[in-house]
Amino acid sequence: MKIVDPHDFWKWAFSDFMSNSLRGILAEYIVACALNCTDQLRKEWDAFDLRMDDGKKIEVKSSGYLQSWYQDNNHSKIRFDIGPKKAWDAETNTSIKEPTRSADIYVFSVFSTRDKVTANPLDLSQWFFLVCSSKFLNEKFGMQKTIGLSSLEKQGLVRLTFNNLKSSIEKKISNFEATFRS
Repeated sequence: MKIVDPHDFWKWAFSDFMSNSLRGILAEYIVACALNCTDQLRKEWDAFDLRMDDGKKIEVKSSGYLQSWYQDNNHSKIRFDIGPKKAWDAETNTSIKEPTRSADIYVFSVFSTRDKVTANPLDLSQWFFLVCSSKFLNEKFGMQKTIGLSSLEKQGLVRLTFNNLKSSIEKKISNFEATFRS
């Protein structure tokens, strides 16, 4: 009996990291690596993307200037979906009744290169990240569904490298918890 080679399948189905959907999954994995939580398998339709060891929930959003398709030197605008959702919980198979932002922290991941020749989504130096709490999004943007990079930066979010991503997320969580203690 012949068995499918998983590497051949991966190469055939999942090697185009420039596609929006696969780049988003890659961004989730990159953030999981930064947070040392790759031991938890990805749950595709869960209400949030990652759970840290302390139980904090992380939502990872991804965007990039380059796409898989022909762009005629026109780069994509960096935009993210931030709309509250009627989230589904994979562990309980239930959905919440009112739209909400289910995660504690949002990580906006930008594949930043603009040159298709040198583009390599596996090169962490070609990414930057912005981090904020759901509370911040709720206060600043309410029920807004999408947001651009410049709007996030105008609110004071700063670009982070992979190397300082974990410490920034931990700091946001500490600030988030201190807000609820006072």
